[in-house]
Amino acid sequence: MIRILIVEDEHAISDLIRLNLTKAGYDCTCAYDGMKAADILEEKTFDLIILDVMLPKLSGFELMEYIRPLKIPVIFLTAKASLEDRMTGLTSGAEDYMVKPFEIVELLARVNIVLRRYHKTEQQLVMRDIVVDVENQVVAKDGQEIDLTPKELELLVLLMRNRNITLFREKIYEEIWGTEYSVESRTLDLHVQRLRKKLDLGDVLKTVFKVGYRLEDTNEVSV
Repeated sequence: MIRILIVEDEHAISDLIRLNLTKAGYDCTCAYDGMKAADILEEKTFDLIILDVMLPKLSGFELMEYIRPLKIPVIFLTAKASLEDRMTGLTSGAEDYMVKPFEIVELLARVNIVLRRYHKTEQQLVMRDIVVDVENQVVAKDGQEIDLTPKELELLVLLMRNRNITLFREKIYEEIWGTEYSVESRTLDLHVQRLRKKLDLGDVLKTVFKVGYRLEDTNEVSV
């Protein structure tokens, strides 16, 4: 499982991030000051760090000096919005810099982008009785292998990696077919229908009217 360290001194914001990342299938650890984060990094390894700048005991910029040799990707998430602060964050080695207030959906999207960039995405995805072996391109439901077309498999992986997040049609077309979405096209709808039928996803693969689709995993933690 992908492990993410959240370094944020405001407990309400930290809890919000942790709950939503957990819903998306990540294993999260929280630290509420810079020194505690450094201590945790001495003991555990992580695939990604979400880092505030204004932290007690040790600032996010100072903590980056410790993180950089570990080669763990970092997303700064902070109220410091000036161009100078952004440049300091990005030139310190961070992969991304987000300013508060923020939308949790955008943060989740940026987390996915950074993890893909570092090839740290899960190679086995599990939801309910469905298991996807991404590396070997095999899908099983309740222990029985299910025959999916390559595009059906790509779509399933995209949905499972973004579970409980509404994916816009435009994003799905760009990710799966590499083309812009056309309102006349029924390609996506047909692929969704086949996934629902083959994997019995009728109750969890939701249509978001005029927007896109969302794969709901009710076994995950909810806010």
